[in-house]
Amino acid sequence: MTWLWAIIVGLVLGLIAKAVIPGKQQIPLWLTIIFGMLGAAAGNWVASGIGVADTKGIDWIRHLLQLAGAVLIVAVGDRLWVALRGRRKETT
Repeated sequence: MTWLWAIIVGLVLGLIAKAVIPGKQQIPLWLTIIFGMLGAAAGNWVASGIGVADTKGIDWIRHLLQLAGAVLIVAVGDRLWVALRGRRKETT
């Protein structure tokens, strides 16, 4: 059940990250999920480091850190994907 939640959270965070980043991202859905999962893990790691990983009530700071991690990883991952695949169309 833990993997199912990780995939769902990765999907949600990845899609939100793609919506926040300006422009069109070229990464496929499966990579969006993986990058969202990595962003959640990075956000949890930062939250643990600054001492806000487990608070009473909803962990808003941890969730925002997870989203920030997903945005960063999706943005960098999209650029790497485009560089490796060469799928971005040139606009003049």
